[in-house]
Amino acid sequence: MPTDREPGTTVVLSPPPTPNGPLHLGHLAGPYLAADIAVRAARRRGERVFALCGLDDHQNYVLAKARQEGTGVRELRDRYASLIRGVFDRVGVGHDGFTEPLDDAGYRSAVAGFLGELVAAGTLPVEEWRTPVCANCPGIAHHAYVSGRCAHCDGPSGGGTCEGCGSYTPAAALVDPRCTRCGSPATGTRTVTGPVIRLEEYRWVLQNVWYRAALPPRARELAWRLLLSDELPTVPLSYPTDWGIETDGFPGQRIDVWAEMGLGYLHTIGRRLEPGATGLAEHVKAWDGVDSVWTFLGLDNAFYYLALFPALFAAAGVPQSVHGGLVVNEFYRLDGAKFSTSRGHAVWAHELLEQEDPRAVRAFLSWDRPAPHATNFTWERYRAATAGWSLTAGSGSPDPAELARAEQALALETFDSALAARCLLGATGGTGGTADGLLDVLTGGGTAAGA
Repeated sequence: MPTDREPGTTVVLSPPPTPNGPLHLGHLAGPYLAADIAVRAARRRGERVFALCGLDDHQNYVLAKARQEGTGVRELRDRYASLIRGVFDRVGVGHDGFTEPLDDAGYRSAVAGFLGELVAAGTLPVEEWRTPVCANCPGIAHHAYVSGRCAHCDGPSGGGTCEGCGSYTPAAALVDPRCTRCGSPATGTRTVTGPVIRLEEYRWVLQNVWYRAALPPRARELAWRLLLSDELPTVPLSYPTDWGIETDGFPGQRIDVWAEMGLGYLHTIGRRLEPGATGLAEHVKAWDGVDSVWTFLGLDNAFYYLALFPALFAAAGVPQSVHGGLVVNEFYRLDGAKFSTSRGHAVWAHELLEQEDPRAVRAFLSWDRPAPHATNFTWERYRAATAGWSLTAGSGSPDPAELARAEQALALETFDSALAARCLLGATGGTGGTADGLLDVLTGGGTAAGA
């Protein structure tokens, strides 16, 4: 724990959205609004917080979408990046750090350098591994380029993790993998040689992290499922592919986007705490100033934040004690069906915020947050709920007991924005009267992160 930097920094992460489409209400109701509320509440308690997000530029879903639309990948990325940043600005979701890998050569250099250092030191081994491939398309089937069924829950899954149960689903683990570029079965195989991380070698590290960290039931279920497996997976850290940060020493390969994200956190957080840090060791040393790391995310990303990143951090030398916990949301549904960018079944956040008061949107999505269970957005519920709320500070005198419940519900360890919203917005018979500070936390008043 920090000694010469007291009080230490609490890091709050929200996974960087992929700029292959605009944000919809499911995104806002999930990690992004909740993380902003938690950061505001922590600052109100006097805590030092670093709120970090960014753009997931190197997901090959970006390139796949550009091919689908017949446009340049940079043009498409910039268009959706502008919409994403605009939504965050409009709804008052602020960040102290916002990474944009395509525009940050220093970030790309640091990520490649960190991986090179860990491989050169023998900490991350270089191994052969086999994967399904499409006979008609170049490269290998991974992430956006492959789909199939999850071997654990039998639900549909892409080549990463299962949206339904959170299981790790590389192409080799999928049932009936198919190439999404041409639709053919991925029946061929290819041997790849590159850096990997053997999670089995970090079993005891991960077990200690999971015992200490605050995890909601669905994340803990995934952790126990991993612990009860005969062997934790070995995760490739680079692929022979056409999108991402190029590796040093493995021609034709690019760093896996999730490995990039973990190494990118080491760089961005280390540089924040020690701006002059160079090299992996100096960045890791700067993490002595971190009290805890909390992540707000959907279950589909839980494997990476629960297993891959803690193992990568341990390989780099980051203390296990920094892992505070995960705050996980379920799906937000629209008229009973999952929000879907590909099917156009969505309420787009940028369009809604052009018509609705952002304070009302924040208040409703806090009240209706899909955690610990999925919830369902309808326009009728939105209109009925928001019509009965006064979001003006000082409009009433809250019940002290309800105010205390709301305070507790906004702590990281017990975060429940839906409970806080019900306590605050219902404190005076549904008129929303409450202490100014807590109402601002929910609705976005006052000073946001990054302001």
